Amino acid sequence: MSWRSISIARFGGPEVLQMVEHATVPPPGPGAVRIKVLAAGTGFTDTFIRRGRYPDFKGPLPFTPGYELVGVIEAIGPEVTERQVGELVADLCVVGGYAQYAVRPAWMLVPVPDGLDPAVAVCIPLAYLTAFQMLTRVATLRRGATILVNGASGSVGTAFLDLARHLGLKAIGTCSAEHTRLVEGYGAIALDYRAVDFVARVRQFSAERPAGGVDAAFDAIGGAHFALSFACLAPGGLLVGYGSQSMAVGAEGMLSAALGLARLKLYSALSFLFAGRRAAWFSITDRRVVHPEQFRTDMARLFALLAAGAIHPVVVDRLPLSDAAAVHARIDRGGLGGKIVLLPWAEAASQCARTKASTGSLTDVSSVL
Repeated sequence: MSWRSISIARFGGPEVLQMVEHATVPPPGPGAVRIKVLAAGTGFTDTFIRRGRYPDFKGPLPFTPGYELVGVIEAIGPEVTERQVGELVADLCVVGGYAQYAVRPAWMLVPVPDGLDPAVAVCIPLAYLTAFQMLTRVATLRRGATILVNGASGSVGTAFLDLARHLGLKAIGTCSAEHTRLVEGYGAIALDYRAVDFVARVRQFSAERPAGGVDAAFDAIGGAHFALSFACLAPGGLLVGYGSQSMAVGAEGMLSAALGLARLKLYSALSFLFAGRRAAWFSITDRRVVHPEQFRTDMARLFALLAAGAIHPVVVDRLPLSDAAAVHARIDRGGLGGKIVLLPWAEAASQCARTKASTGSLTDVSSVL
């Protein structure tokens, strides 16, 4: 049986994403399962990897991108006891999601509750888990605390705003002018970072506090931008850096990114000089390795919140694998306001439906999905 995936044979722009046909379905090895991928999340991190600038993945080439997926277990390899055929699961796979099938280690998978839309559920493993762990594991925030979210209109940014609303936090989000309404829709204060001195405005909005400032700031821009976020903190506040977007898009070099990380360490080491203000670095993949039990616990909690309607991930589009390059071009332009999800079997289902309509075939579309 043939199947399809997206492949990257060289690092570069969206055009390096190419569709590949495979002749046979891969068997799962010891400790692994084969997943029929129903939804693959896309996001800025995928474009970071595509450019060859992501520190945690440099190849080998070729490879299939896709940081997160939701799918159904179709086959189980030897030595797997904790998973079952037919189970709906999610995975933070880093690469491999843009495919109709994926073979993944069983221990990494998290069950997805019955009844959840896979395209919505796939928003949880990266964007929502990243925001949730920073809000609850890295920072210690009481209800009513104020946070600053840089890049608030992206997929992780909107996850921050959604979770902040659920957790009873006040949020200030930086974004471009065209996305202020989106940010305000979450009950947050929106600041157009291009039009205002956002550091001064953050202090203005939190002027009722001693010395002004926010309790926590979250910054994925990196490099020199960490200094701006740190300047927004109230005494005792925490800056959490979790990305280097400026390096990813070529606005800053590797040296600037490294200096940004050094700056975070300096802030923490010398917090007594900064009125208790401090900083930390967060990597979701590193934390999963060190605290795998937290990864599973937090994913389960987020899926429970999703099932209960307490959080509301935004899926801005659902597209077939063949649109992967166009999706990356849209992500590169920025400010999507949510997540675009690839549906690896969408074209097969569409073709099946067309065949049924034209021939009267009794082929069941659900068998494709």
